[in-house]
Amino acid sequence: MWRLRRAAVACEVCQSLVKHSSGIKGSLPLQKLHLVSRSIYHSHHPTLKLQRPQFRTSFHQFSSLANLPLRKLKLSPMKYGYQPRRHFWPARLAARLLKLRYLILGSAVGGGYTAKKTFDQWKDLIPDLSDYKWIVPDIVWEIDEYIDLGHKLVSEVIGASDLLLLLGSPGETAFRATDHGSESDKHYRKGLLGELILLQQQIQEHEEEARRAAGQYSTSYAQQKRKVTDKEKIDQLQEELLHTQLKYQRILERLEKENKELRKLVLQKDDKGIHQRKLKKSLIDMYSEVLDVLSDYDASYNTQDHLPRVVVVGDQSAGKTSVLEMIAQARIFPRGSGEMMTRSPVKVTLSEGPHHVALFKDSSREFDLTKEEDLAALRHEIELRMRKNVKEGCTVSPETISLNVKGPGLQRMVLVDLPGVINTVTSGMAPDTKETIFSISKAYMQNPNAIILCIQDGSVDAERSIVTDLVSQMDPHGRRTIFVLTKVDLAEKNVASPSRIQQIIEGKLFPMKALGYFAVVTGKGNSSESIEAIREYEEEFFQNSKLLKTSMLKAHQVTTRNLSLAVSDCFWKMVRESVEQQADSFKATRFNLETEWKNNYPRLRELDRNELFEKAKNEILDEVISLSQVTPKHWEEILQQSLWERVSTHVIENIYLPAAQTMNSGTFNTTVDIKLKQWTDKQLPNKAVEVAWETLQEEFSRFMTEPKGKEHDDIFDKLKEAVKEESIKRHKWNDFAEDSLRVIQHNALEDRSISDKQQWDAAIYFMEEALQARLKDTENAIENMIGPDWKKRWLYWKNRTQEQFVHNETKNELEKMLKCNEEHPAYLASDEITTVRKNLESRGVEVDPSLIKDTWHQVYRRHFLKTALNHCNLCRRGFYYYQRHFVDSELECNDVVLFWRIQRMLAITANTLRQQLTNTEVRRLEKNVKEVLEDFAEDGEKKVKLLTGKRVQLAEDLKKVREIQEKLDAFIEALHQEK
Repeated sequence: MWRLRRAAVACEVCQSLVKHSSGIKGSLPLQKLHLVSRSIYHSHHPTLKLQRPQFRTSFHQFSSLANLPLRKLKLSPMKYGYQPRRHFWPARLAARLLKLRYLILGSAVGGGYTAKKTFDQWKDLIPDLSDYKWIVPDIVWEIDEYIDLGHKLVSEVIGASDLLLLLGSPGETAFRATDHGSESDKHYRKGLLGELILLQQQIQEHEEEARRAAGQYSTSYAQQKRKVTDKEKIDQLQEELLHTQLKYQRILERLEKENKELRKLVLQKDDKGIHQRKLKKSLIDMYSEVLDVLSDYDASYNTQDHLPRVVVVGDQSAGKTSVLEMIAQARIFPRGSGEMMTRSPVKVTLSEGPHHVALFKDSSREFDLTKEEDLAALRHEIELRMRKNVKEGCTVSPETISLNVKGPGLQRMVLVDLPGVINTVTSGMAPDTKETIFSISKAYMQNPNAIILCIQDGSVDAERSIVTDLVSQMDPHGRRTIFVLTKVDLAEKNVASPSRIQQIIEGKLFPMKALGYFAVVTGKGNSSESIEAIREYEEEFFQNSKLLKTSMLKAHQVTTRNLSLAVSDCFWKMVRESVEQQADSFKATRFNLETEWKNNYPRLRELDRNELFEKAKNEILDEVISLSQVTPKHWEEILQQSLWERVSTHVIENIYLPAAQTMNSGTFNTTVDIKLKQWTDKQLPNKAVEVAWETLQEEFSRFMTEPKGKEHDDIFDKLKEAVKEESIKRHKWNDFAEDSLRVIQHNALEDRSISDKQQWDAAIYFMEEALQARLKDTENAIENMIGPDWKKRWLYWKNRTQEQFVHNETKNELEKMLKCNEEHPAYLASDEITTVRKNLESRGVEVDPSLIKDTWHQVYRRHFLKTALNHCNLCRRGFYYYQRHFVDSELECNDVVLFWRIQRMLAITANTLRQQLTNTEVRRLEKNVKEVLEDFAEDGEKKVKLLTGKRVQLAEDLKKVREIQEKLDAFIEALHQEK
């Protein structure tokens, strides 16, 4: 009975909750509601085992009714003690059916609401992409519709799954429903956003590809247009590029040389200090250094270089370079089809090492010979150095390029690749190219210890050979010659009789003799072939060749491998036999040079050309620094005096004299102001800058050429003069100096206020000096015009010429005119000229009117200057009247004010120029001097030209011989240790 009553109470609770929920706007999560009802009614159901703490947790976390107040329900009264059992099973069945209906309804409505709310929350998080719909293809929006449909289906499936799960675990239904809904929303958002991001990335990639394609197209179009329009400038640009490369090559060489020295110092340092350590070098590297020093040594004392090396000679395009590359196992030389590529000797030092690299003697850069990029760079560098060595107007050069090649399996030796011998000088070559190549080849082959590697082209007729005759002249007995026949594969195909090749290899065809004869193949003629491919082709050819099968050639006479082994053996045999004898000869030469130095220069150090240049460089820099220590007073005095000497003629002739011809002071001042303004605007600043630049040159020259007493060394005079001229040539005054000077000078000349009597007296003194100097010049001009006076005629027995006599008579007549009218204007009237001429004709003197004008100019000038000096003397006491503006006074001293303005302008200009000199120009000149010295230091020819004499040459020879002897002794010691 009590169970029945409890079921009734549960049904009333469910009904009341459903009724009240229907009055709320919006759909409530009914899946929560049936849980409440179910927990109350079926708390003791045998199939459910829910605990109250779990129920509370789930209710507060997932129910949307958690914040709504539940109404207090009136439960019907229950009577205790009645327990119905089997009599009410229809009621229990009806209750179960009702519960199933509520469960289906609650699951559908609650699950759909929760999924819709979660989907709206996630959708609000997605950015608004409506403005970018044009980016996304239409198919994506069609897919999006399917995605929404799929979401609805998923929600329905989730609702249906609740029904299935209710029968198994009703307590976990809400959890799984909401969890599945949120996970589906996450997958949906992740898929859509990922798709959009992927599309945006693809669009950006396509845009970048389009930009690159457009840039490439515009670049190619611009290049094509530039090629068409600038075709005529290609040659000029190539020449400029070559000059620039050569210029920066010199700078790079200097920096690499300094870097090499610094690396040595770093290697010699440790934590305790600097210790002298001997850098371990290979035997062949030590020997190569001796040869490098010898190649730079000028044999002025008959010290000949007889040290062994392998000299590679042959006709042009005979395959010399290819044979050397096969021995070095790398394509290291520039190549050309039929044209001359080797334009200067190239000394290649081969040594064994772990890595296949190459580097130049004067550079620390290593070229990796296993990389095609480094090989191309090495070939380009060799070509640049050859062009640099070849002087203008020449085709070949005797200067040697030194290259070291290291690699595994290389035979140790030193080879010199010489320019190919030619028979005819073609167009574009210098006329003496053939003779120059012969002289270079003979210079190397006449060394009695040199091994001659004679290269003969096997694909051409033997009668066309030039080099074999040359070799037979240098080594008639064949004691140091190795003959190499190249292109044997072509010879076997082209030669009708193979026995001819056998005769060449056996030494029966050519008149020359040799230690050994070899036949090699240097490839198929393709410049892009690798060394490995050429070696495989060579070995394959000789394995299948009839020359070996028929025993015309022996196995040890073929392939470049056997050739390199034989050449290396001969080279070291020659080195061991001759090196000690060469060391003894250099010891004797060193003794002779040291004795000569002690006899000629006993008190001087043995400074070579580079050391002398460094000493001269320090002296020049000290002199430039002393230029910056000149006092400001000295600068201003020199500048003011020089500027006045430059402008004094213009001031007096073009400003003062024309203004002084006016009748009143107002006109005088107006004329002076106009002429000063014109002068300042056009000429004065430029004249001032010229004076300052000349003053700086004079002071710099004075410091450079001033003798230093006993410490002066005249051996530096030519170098100092060259540095001075080049520095002055490079120096240019600041362009803005004239503009600033113009303003300063204009302001100075506008000032007319003389403040005190001292300035007044200084202006009068300045005016008197200027006028007296002009008067003296005028009197000298008159004296030269009229000849000696009576005193000089009587004392020195001098007579006047006829022209001087006429000038003298004219002068006397003009002076009479001036005595009659001392205020006569500056110019003669035509009637006055006629009067003077007639007066002279009456005395028997024929005179031309132009002569009268010339004489009048000097006579009147002297009269005017004397009058101005007298007036200047009167103005000494005129400062009082000047302060009163010459009111109530007949004395006017406007000319004194003019000279005061000029004097003040000179002082201010000198001060301004001095500031520019000390602050800017001296430093710029010092910078120019340093740049000139650096350029001269890199130019060996310039140093040889500027530092000359017996003393310099003797020191140079002594230094070289000592260096050679020391290196030879070290090499001999290492050679004995190797034995």
